[in-house]
Amino acid sequence: MTATPPPELAYTGDHEADALLASEPMALLIGFALDQQVTVQKAFSGPLELRNRIGTLDATAIADLDPGDLEKAFRTRPALHRFPGNMAKRTQALCVAIAETYGGDATRVWNEASDGPDLEKRLLALPGIGEMKAKALLAILGRRFGVELDGLDEIMPSYPTLADVDSAEALEAYQEKKRAYKQKLKVEGGSFDPNDIGRPKPR
Repeated sequence: MTATPPPELAYTGDHEADALLASEPMALLIGFALDQQVTVQKAFSGPLELRNRIGTLDATAIADLDPGDLEKAFRTRPALHRFPGNMAKRTQALCVAIAETYGGDATRVWNEASDGPDLEKRLLALPGIGEMKAKALLAILGRRFGVELDGLDEIMPSYPTLADVDSAEALEAYQEKKRAYKQKLKVEGGSFDPNDIGRPKPR
């Protein structure tokens, strides 16, 4: 089923950046690739700033770009990420995968998936997209873009993700839940379990 994007995804507080995330599939994927050790707003404003700096988000064009030029675009102040060199490489690797596997068309990742598990497998195969990011993308594609696939509901995450964010207030609430949970882990120890985010504390 062909996805129908929403007008914007409220992840940055900037309407142009949020609209780009919804209208340009590579912007969404690059945003997720950058979503590591920076705020959601910083990660997902990166695709618009990258397009402004290099003139395109076309996967094939970025795949063919000189790695040094791409890294320079990431490092130009203000840097696109706290780890600009690594993230430039990750972004280029992601674009190479989309160019080589999907002919440069990121929508084929979900439009050509045979079912939910196949879509999850396709997402996990992309550089920079781990298990939690794949789950969040599944939720966004299903709940925000209207992608319908057999078995998709069964593998949707049960914990809060960016798919639940539809406003600045919802983003702040989501981030506060993550901050509170991570602080709890620091105090009590234990490993990260996304299913615990937003779960009511036991009485």
